[in-house]
Amino acid sequence: MKRIKYLLILLSFCCLSSFAQKDNRKDRLAMKKMIHDDFEFAAKQIQNLEKATPLNKMPRTFEDNRNISSDVYWWCSGFYPGSLLYIYEYTRKPWILDKAQKRLAILDTVKYFTKNHDLGFMMFCSFGNAYRLTKNEEYKKVILQSAKSLATRYRPNAKVIQSWEITDGALKQKGFVGPVIIDNMMNIEMLEWASRNSRDKSFANIAEAHANSTIKNHFRPDYSSYHVLDYDLNTGEVRKKVTSQGYADSSAWSRGQGWALYGYTMMYRFTKNPAYLKQAQGVAKFILNNPNLPADKVPYWDFDAPITPTTLRDVSAASVYASALLELGQYTSGKEKQNYIDVAKTILKSLSTPKYRAKPGANGGYLLMHSVGSIPHNSEVDTPLTYADYYFLEALLRYKKWYL
Repeated sequence: MKRIKYLLILLSFCCLSSFAQKDNRKDRLAMKKMIHDDFEFAAKQIQNLEKATPLNKMPRTFEDNRNISSDVYWWCSGFYPGSLLYIYEYTRKPWILDKAQKRLAILDTVKYFTKNHDLGFMMFCSFGNAYRLTKNEEYKKVILQSAKSLATRYRPNAKVIQSWEITDGALKQKGFVGPVIIDNMMNIEMLEWASRNSRDKSFANIAEAHANSTIKNHFRPDYSSYHVLDYDLNTGEVRKKVTSQGYADSSAWSRGQGWALYGYTMMYRFTKNPAYLKQAQGVAKFILNNPNLPADKVPYWDFDAPITPTTLRDVSAASVYASALLELGQYTSGKEKQNYIDVAKTILKSLSTPKYRAKPGANGGYLLMHSVGSIPHNSEVDTPLTYADYYFLEALLRYKKWYL
């Protein structure tokens, strides 16, 4: 009798295991197909954006049924060539690489730009991917020079990279002297890379000093981040903590939380400093456990904005979350790891639906709809944005590489 009972239990276990394997295989095939479909769509859609963008400009957004471009000194100038390179990486279509290289050529002069902190977005998302895929030594030289330019913005007494210049504009009128925004955490990846790919360790020293100051000063006890801090650049004292693009000074601006999550996950990749992993895990917990995060995991533009039927989502924040969570899953295990993967998968599935992904030929050639640039400035509100597409494509590639 005991033998029969044992055999029945064993048979049940084998059946359940077989069903689980079949479900897992079915899910993997579905994700593989979705990723393939998204890249096939991207390769076709991007042709419309390419045609709509002057050869000496970069795409910026699509508003009022017209494409809006920028010069190469706009902070988003690196995302379009970076997106082209991600599409090329998946499709291996030579014409896409050719288009990317032509855009890189007009971006080259930005390597000497020193007027803000965005050199990482501008030059590493573009030339960083170009060097990774082609190993062209000229691209490496551009990245290293860009890192030198970014390093000029480091303020050693305060141990931070200053974000914006103080001129006679709005910042000066508001009394700022040393503004530092959470977005900086993204740009220091280029500094870490530069040290790893040269003999100059000062770049990494700057990146880590900035990351440490940001942990110390930018976060609340629940791991949510302020958007803008103003430092006394001589003493390092924090003069004020405010927002520029969020709902309120005390609120958690959704994309800013994504910059923090991605930034500290990336810093752990380079340094293996457990403090950075802990910070990334804390930010992830704040985002994923937030009661205002919708079921499809595409956040409202600010976690503290009043939620009404017209409250806008921010697809760009969701794209950043997905990419960051997939990498964070590489450094964790068990249920925690699976939770990160599952949420990222939910985001990618959501963004691949008609609710967020554009119809072929529509949306000015951009892939995704419904991002939010800055509601307080009434700028790029409920529009497509280059960085939403960029991090979406990056997340799709990461899922394919790490989890299929």
